[in-house]
Amino acid sequence: MIRRILIANRGEIALRVIRACRDLGIRAIAVYSEADADAPHVAAADEAVLIGPAPATESYLKIPAIIDAARRTAADAVHPGYGFLSENAAFAGACEAAGIIFIGPPAAVISRMGSKTGARDAVRAAGVPVVPGETPRSQSESDLLDAMRRVGYPLLLKAASGGGGKGMRTVRAEAEAGEAIGAARREAERAFAAGALYVERLVERPRHIEVQIFGDTHGSLVHLFERDCTLQRRHQKVVEEAPAPTLTAGVRERITQAALLAARTVGYVNAGTVEFLLDGEGDQANFYFLEMNTRLQVEHPVTEAVTGFDLVHAQIAVASGERLPFSQADITCRGHALECRIYAEDSVRLLPQAGRLLRYREPEGPGIRVDSGVREGQTVTVHYDPMLAKLITHAPTRDEAIDRMLSALASYEILGVRHNIPFLRRLLARPEIRTHATHTRFIEEHLDELARPAPPDVRQAAAALAAFVVSTGAGKVAADGPAAGAAGRGPVRPDPWQSLGPIVW
Repeated sequence: MIRRILIANRGEIALRVIRACRDLGIRAIAVYSEADADAPHVAAADEAVLIGPAPATESYLKIPAIIDAARRTAADAVHPGYGFLSENAAFAGACEAAGIIFIGPPAAVISRMGSKTGARDAVRAAGVPVVPGETPRSQSESDLLDAMRRVGYPLLLKAASGGGGKGMRTVRAEAEAGEAIGAARREAERAFAAGALYVERLVERPRHIEVQIFGDTHGSLVHLFERDCTLQRRHQKVVEEAPAPTLTAGVRERITQAALLAARTVGYVNAGTVEFLLDGEGDQANFYFLEMNTRLQVEHPVTEAVTGFDLVHAQIAVASGERLPFSQADITCRGHALECRIYAEDSVRLLPQAGRLLRYREPEGPGIRVDSGVREGQTVTVHYDPMLAKLITHAPTRDEAIDRMLSALASYEILGVRHNIPFLRRLLARPEIRTHATHTRFIEEHLDELARPAPPDVRQAAAALAAFVVSTGAGKVAADGPAAGAAGRGPVRPDPWQSLGPIVW
């Protein structure tokens, strides 16, 4: 039985797992870098262990340090969250070798499905449709070019390892191929320490559909319906929803059964997601296997909202050797849910932002959930992913869920760093969102309007100044009189406008 879980992550997912541990009476152990010493997940945990300096390669990605922390705290299990080491087969194997339960699939499954080419080969052999593509004979430029010619333009050049859109380039003509190969390889090497590439035909204007699956060690394997993740920017998901609004009952049955077939083929255990591209509309739509994520997804709360099941509770139960707490017959879909990722970013240039959260207030109300990893007064650092929170809304219908999301975004208060809420509000207000007239490049096609700078807001600026003055005591004069400067000048006071930096909204 699992009694102590070390969470090998940070931010909102660490807090999410801590809440689940508290629900189940399990002791939660956090790890943190020097940059995260005062982070909310550290304060929320029952214990916390420093594992290294700020750079992730020296802390959250350092397998020996995390295994050592788990041993020193007598952890029964490790929950990897998502990102960092969550899909690292070596880490799962190291946990297994140390006698520590890894809350996820076996290392061999992670390894097999972590290779996009290996995953494609495995599911294609089982009869799951895949996007036409080819793995080159070697990684030489000439063999890559030959493979690209055989697949045909336009195409996608993709990293064989990893995900998240890293190491991916669209190539529409052979004149672009040489530059694309070099750029994709360099990015893949930086992101995954592996520069191998493969070629896949470009499906123009598809939708992105993923199926949540869950298996246990007793032979049960179920799906918890699907999510639509079509609204993306640079292959990074921006808005997710469940259920997928364009699927007919027939296509839903086919795509969920294909996901179960893919999972069954590799002996999948615990939570996972099978991702597909959807091409076409109605019952005649085709779908193609894209990849499998061998972990909990960022967007899992929308599935929890429409099914009523807690996926982290289920992960822990399955890792403990228990049977899945639900069968396929138990799983129904109720209402509609959306999730928006709230980032500290300049949405015009898509650059992460850092700074102190002078004011941070989350929306509240029926059908609103916020999974956040920050608090007011905290400094957002440059060292990690700039996601501040996930905002989830749930309602009986899709239109109501969108309305609730727009209202929640309007009441979200963030001062001190630039953020993407204006971008999200413009996106969800577009009429194409209501009519489902979107595809995976929709945001890029409308970027000039969506990413324009927000107009100045004097009230927000005044609130930011007030927050700064209150939090720092700027302008306060000591009761026994101001200290004079070296030349007998008056009190030396910080300029709150200058110290605050540019007013942001």
